[in-house]
Amino acid sequence: MRPLLSLGGPHAGTRWQGHESATVRLTSVLTIGFPAVVAGTNCYILAPAAGEECLVVDPGVGVTDQLAELLLEHRLRPAAVLLTHGHFDHVYSVTPVCASAGVPAYIHGEDRYRLADPLSAVGPELIAMFERQFGQKANWQEPTDVVSLTHGQKLTIAGLDLRVLHAPGHTEGSVMFALPEVPEGISSETDLGSTLLSGDVLFAGSVGRTDLAGGDGAAMNRSLRDVVLPLSDDVLVLPGHGPATTMERERATNPYLRGLGT
Repeated sequence: MRPLLSLGGPHAGTRWQGHESATVRLTSVLTIGFPAVVAGTNCYILAPAAGEECLVVDPGVGVTDQLAELLLEHRLRPAAVLLTHGHFDHVYSVTPVCASAGVPAYIHGEDRYRLADPLSAVGPELIAMFERQFGQKANWQEPTDVVSLTHGQKLTIAGLDLRVLHAPGHTEGSVMFALPEVPEGISSETDLGSTLLSGDVLFAGSVGRTDLAGGDGAAMNRSLRDVVLPLSDDVLVLPGHGPATTMERERATNPYLRGLGT
């Protein structure tokens, strides 16, 4: 199976200051993904169509200018920001994005505490690195409106239906967001039936690390066994870092999934 969608790679579209965005279309859903300049965290924009309300998923470090440009280009208005977990590289821009649009941030209740100060878990060397890169001091202000998510919760926001899948291990409150639509124009040997925003739970060929504060290897294995493996082969996976993949591919080739279903 050849690669599906490589964010910032050969299938990417609009270029912004050396970083590229990839635009695909879910069935009636405009989907834009682009990597942040720090840690390559994939930020996603989902909307029923151009000119509509949208969802912003995982706005990381230094994404605000590119995000604003894309929202303007496609005439989109954020209705909410969804967070797959509370690590700084996924939430760093949540407060300015929420404040500028006057919308809430959604995060699982067990990662809610991380929004108090996600920079506290970041080493001073890394903070100094992106302060030099952006020419300003790193600072943090917690979002004023935060909604806690729970496992199995169904959301309808901006005209989109999503289901929350709690999958702890990378962090206590890591979640994935499942949508019933699939992208058009994505090449795959599998007929795709739905889409999963997997955050740092599942990557192409790997999974999220569990050696950081709040990580738990046993919990990750349970999440992979009980939440990830039951997903059907026709699920397109849009991860928090790196290229898109499918459940068919990961079930067959991802070493971290082998043996968990037995």
